[in-house]
Order: sequence, then structure tokens, then C-alpha cells
Amino acid sequence: MLKIVAAAIGGVALVALVAWFGGREIGADVLHAGWAIPGNILIHMVQLGCASVAWWLLVGDRQHSRFSFLRLRMIREGVNSLLPVAQIGGPVVAIRVMIAQGINGALAAAGTTLDLTVEAAMQLIFTLAGLALLSGEGLNPEWAPWVEGGLITGLVGLLAFVLAQRAGLMRLIEKLLVKLQTLFPKLSLESLQGLHDELLRLQKDRGILAKAAVLQLFSWSGGCFEVWLGLYAMGHPLDLAQCFIIESLGMAARSAGFAVPGALGIQEGGFILVGGLFGLPPELALALSMLKRAREVSVGCVGLLLWQWSEIKRWLNKA
Repeated sequence: MLKIVAAAIGGVALVALVAWFGGREIGADVLHAGWAIPGNILIHMVQLGCASVAWWLLVGDRQHSRFSFLRLRMIREGVNSLLPVAQIGGPVVAIRVMIAQGINGALAAAGTTLDLTVEAAMQLIFTLAGLALLSGEGLNPEWAPWVEGGLITGLVGLLAFVLAQRAGLMRLIEKLLVKLQTLFPKLSLESLQGLHDELLRLQKDRGILAKAAVLQLFSWSGGCFEVWLGLYAMGHPLDLAQCFIIESLGMAARSAGFAVPGALGIQEGGFILVGGLFGLPPELALALSMLKRAREVSVGCVGLLLWQWSEIKRWLNKA
């Protein structure tokens, strides 16, 4: 219920922003730049490719190809982006699909947890790089301390999450799973036992962690090309460094609004604030966000279809 309320509030905020800054003008900008959407999809698929290889490396299951993890990543993103599940539903659905594909449940859950941890760490670095470039541009907006405060909070939260993993958070989850299995025998949660040991085992391979971190950082950074292409298509080109700043801080705003499905209204507000530093009018910033939304819906719908197809195959195999 709370997710539906949050989605409604975010939707109202988005509609209000579009109405305030001129829906007709924003729509015209999006239509004018519509040819960039296929390019944005291609760029995003490269980002997803990097992220999926990082996930594949961390899980360490060589019986499944990198391409299978690209499908899993698309499912994960489709669920997170288009369904009112905040950022939790996508990984849960992905773990379910991984188990259905024959990956051990504990390995699937541990590898996905580690992937989420590395991804969050690299976003912090990505945001920090954006702030450094912003300082290099000689800009120090009034809201910059809020971003810095968010970075510190995110770092503390990430360290706490890692320490909790080491201290036995997964053992606690295992105990909860045992109780759930007792109450609901049909859940079939036995394969998730050993989650703590699997996670600690995966964390020991520093070389794999470093490779996954580099790939995740490439994935985050690739979004600046999407911003560049969108602005170029709308006749307001900026250099790549400025696009990097817009993408890094815009995505930081989106992540801060994780409680709102799709970060509706939050992403748009972030682009308006950061884009304004480089002379980007609010209506163009909103149009840029709408181009990203169009790409998000396109890729997300494919992800949802892949998920449903995997569920159909699962049902057919049981029949």
C-alpha cells in the first residue's frame, strides 16, 4: 500500500513539473529528439552488458553464460523500474529465476547480494567523480553540501551493510528462512541454506571483486553518453564532462528517491537542478528525463516479458 501511495505522489509531482514548465514545449522537444531513443537503448544495453558480466563474475557459475546474466539483469531492471517494488523486487525475482535455471539458491542469493554491494560502492565513486568535475568547472551550488552529506550517509550505510554481512546478517536471514519454511512448506527455501558461508567465500576473491568493480564503474559512467546524445538531439549540446556531471548527480538524486517507484519526479528534479548549472532550461531538462524514461520503458518491458517467459517455462516443466 505504501508503495502505491509513493508511486501516486511521485506521479503527481512529475505531472506537476511538466505542467508548470510547459507540457507542450516538453513534448515537442521529446518528439524532435525521438530519433535518439534507439541510440540511448543501445548505449544502455552496453551498460547492462558491463553490469551483467560483473554479476556473472561475482556469482562464479561458469555453467551459465554471460548472455544468461544479461537476460537476468534485464529482468531485474524491468521489475525495479516498472513495478512498485522500490529496488528490492528486482533482485528477488532474479534470484528466483536463477534458481529455476539450476543455480544453487545460496549461491544465487549470495552472488546477487555481493553484486548489489559492489554496484552501490561504485555509484558512490561515480557521484564523487561528478562532484570533483563540478568543482573543476568552478561551480559550487547551494545544494552541493546536501549531495556531500548524502555521499557520507551512503558510505556509512554501505560500510554498515558490509560489516553486517561479515558479522552474520545472512545467518539471521537463514534462521528466518527456516521459520518461514516451517510455516509455509510449499515455499521450498531449503536451497537458500548456507547463504552466509557462500557470501564469505565469494568475498575472498579480491581479483574478481576488483574486476567487477571496474565493470560496474564503466556501467555507471556510460550513462553520460546517453545524456550527451539526448541533448545533442534537442539542439543543446554539452561537452562530455558536463554530461558526466548531469548523469552522476541526476542518478544520485534518483537513488535517493528509491522509496518512490521509478523515482518519479525525483529524477526530473535532479536533472533540473544540475542541468541549470550549465544553462539547460527546465523544460529541456525534463525532456531529457523523458527521453530516459522512454528508454527505460522500452528496455523494462522486454525485461518483464523475459521474466514472464521464464515463469511460463517453469510452469510447463512442472506440468
